[in-house]
Amino acid sequence: MSNSLENLEQSFQDRIDRGEKIEPKDWMPDRYRKTHIRQISQHAHSEIVGMLPEGNWITRAPSLRRKVALLAKVQDEAGHGLYLYSATETLGITRDELTEQLLAGKAKYSSIFNYPTLSWADIGAIGWLVDGAAIINQVMLTRTSFGPYARAMVRICKEESFHQRQGFEIMLTLCRGTEAQKQMAQYALDRWWWPCLMMFGPPDAESTHTEQSMKWKIKLKTNDELRQQMVDQTVPQAELLGLTIPDPHLKWNESRGHYDFGEIDWDEFWRVVKGNGPCNKERLEARRKAWEEGAWVREAALAYAEKEAERTAVSAAV
Repeated sequence: MSNSLENLEQSFQDRIDRGEKIEPKDWMPDRYRKTHIRQISQHAHSEIVGMLPEGNWITRAPSLRRKVALLAKVQDEAGHGLYLYSATETLGITRDELTEQLLAGKAKYSSIFNYPTLSWADIGAIGWLVDGAAIINQVMLTRTSFGPYARAMVRICKEESFHQRQGFEIMLTLCRGTEAQKQMAQYALDRWWWPCLMMFGPPDAESTHTEQSMKWKIKLKTNDELRQQMVDQTVPQAELLGLTIPDPHLKWNESRGHYDFGEIDWDEFWRVVKGNGPCNKERLEARRKAWEEGAWVREAALAYAEKEAERTAVSAAV
């Protein structure tokens, strides 16, 4: 039995090494399945919870054009969550189970969505920085080893790219406006910069999943590599906007060909991840309320589907 399992695992790893995609009905190690359930569901939860910081600005956006664009973006995020929940379900877990894990605090979502949106500039900062960070991570995931996840990421990345440009355009408009508007943009950058760098997860030396995920090609770059890419990409954009990155240690390192940057407050990161961030309780309560108040919709949809199935069966019998 042991040799048989070892052969299966070696054959599986050989497929990964050849760059083949693993599909839901293929044999896979239990750890591979569980890792993907954890990662994809966490991604799905992040998309759904991520609607909340921006959703409360739809009615307060400064123009009809901005309202429509923000509404479309929030709808996109709902769609991303649905794609990802569907991909997770191919691994043998139901969407209800995934939601129950989230509401019970057993499943995580991105720590970035536990920060408040205090001004309209925060919506621009989220698009520019948060979605910008997401794209860096997600473009890599279009080549991940699990087929349903990789395919879902292709469309998600296209839409996230538009969201990032939309956010940058908001910031650019503010920076070309009045001094008060530019200060509002700078204040948003000051508050979102470090949480965005935390989005890539703990440093490689403290990451418990990175080594195995790299071996299985679930991840193609480490947390620190992705974080460095974010810094290198964003600094020139901030200079174009005329904004200052809130890091006195930020400087170009000619020998490395990258920007050096300051130390991240990992105590804050772990505090937020463990449920003690500025908006953790608020975000989960909002999701719990929506789940409970939406029960009648789910029940009605299920009843309708059952009646349609009965009607189809009767028609087929006749």
